[in-house]
Amino acid sequence: MENSKPMATPMATNVKLTLEGEGEPFDSTKYRGMIGSFVYLTASQPDIMFSVCLCARFQENPKMSHVEAVKRIFRYLKGTMHLGLWDPKFTGVDIMCFANSDHGGSMIDRKSTSGVCAFVGLCITSWFSKKQTSVTFSTTRAEYVAMGRACAQVL
Repeated sequence: MENSKPMATPMATNVKLTLEGEGEPFDSTKYRGMIGSFVYLTASQPDIMFSVCLCARFQENPKMSHVEAVKRIFRYLKGTMHLGLWDPKFTGVDIMCFANSDHGGSMIDRKSTSGVCAFVGLCITSWFSKKQTSVTFSTTRAEYVAMGRACAQVL
């Protein structure tokens, strides 16, 4: 892989990975090792998260088509070694998080929706919006659930 050509994206758009896969079976121990190294890297390069999680689904019985997808992630990482998140410790950059929820906003099941945005300095690093799994009986409870998710995201 040292002499391989770098890729611009971690996964091809026309590749559809399935459980059956294509090609010969591959050693599952080696495949799990490759996926394990990617899971460690997702902390500093979250752009590979989707591709890694998709490839991780096939750890039990990997085929050569799954290995080719993993190799593409390696080639993508080779081309993006200069990119990543930095640790703002002692640099004076603030970490900010905003959370909000709408109490009973869904007209169908009356569940609240929580939204969270996390910033490092002026750059957004993560965000999500999720319908809460239970019905809250007060606005305070809905805001508390949203704040709990925001704290978990920042940590």
